[in-house]
Amino acid sequence: MIIDKEKDTVYFSEHIRTNYEFRSAFDRIKPILDKHQINYRFLSNTKDNWCRDYMPIQISEDKFIQFRYEPSYLKNDLDLQSNSQDIIKHNGLKAENSSINLDGGNVVNCTDKAILTTRVFKENPTWDQSELIGELERLLNTQVLLIPDITNDLTGHSDGHVRFINNSTLMVNELQNEYLYWKKGFERMIKNTGLTFVEMPWFEYQDKKHKHTAVGCYVNYLEIGDLILFPIFEVPRNKDEQALNVIQSVFPERIIEPININEIAKYGGLLNCATWTIKALA
Repeated sequence: MIIDKEKDTVYFSEHIRTNYEFRSAFDRIKPILDKHQINYRFLSNTKDNWCRDYMPIQISEDKFIQFRYEPSYLKNDLDLQSNSQDIIKHNGLKAENSSINLDGGNVVNCTDKAILTTRVFKENPTWDQSELIGELERLLNTQVLLIPDITNDLTGHSDGHVRFINNSTLMVNELQNEYLYWKKGFERMIKNTGLTFVEMPWFEYQDKKHKHTAVGCYVNYLEIGDLILFPIFEVPRNKDEQALNVIQSVFPERIIEPININEIAKYGGLLNCATWTIKALA
């Protein structure tokens, strides 16, 4: 699979620069991308400020897989469910379609592995689980690994829990405060695969107006080529300094740009969620 370090183009939903709530956050993102000469574009016909989940997954330079986008968490909010086929058509993109219901935020990958949560089984109840994994491995052309789905998490995506540092090492939310069943499931996957991991600090932030805030989740950063846009939160009891120390230690040769986008984070996602990245055809 194409990895984030190989990608060179970032897409955003048009809403991120037209919606007054998110425009100031994008105004802080834009100069960083300009500074490092990162190509960025905007998708039309989207219904909210998110981007990753309804867009295709890039397998190789000229191969994209478009999964069905009908997440259960939007079943009562269909006005927010973007139509991936319309978006692909209106933006001049091409992809191979799959009937499997899968969000892009639930696929975290290196070159030869992809990590999904078990939410994929709940979203595809008519599939035999082993057959589903087999078909995903065929489509993604990689080994599929599973970590538990946190049941009270709205989306159940893997990109809020883990990221690949390289093919043999993961970054994971610090385990000591995780649910015991999630920790056991993650450790089982590690034992079965031989992967190693580095823990990233995280914290819970209570927001009375926004139940599903992502404030406190550092692993949901944007990686594009040698650049990492890294979320910091600047709220009471944050772990910004510790988190920056970790990201700088595991990516010493990368450009780390800290950025506060709490206007977006309070709605449940961060930089990986709000972007779609590709390696453009030469």
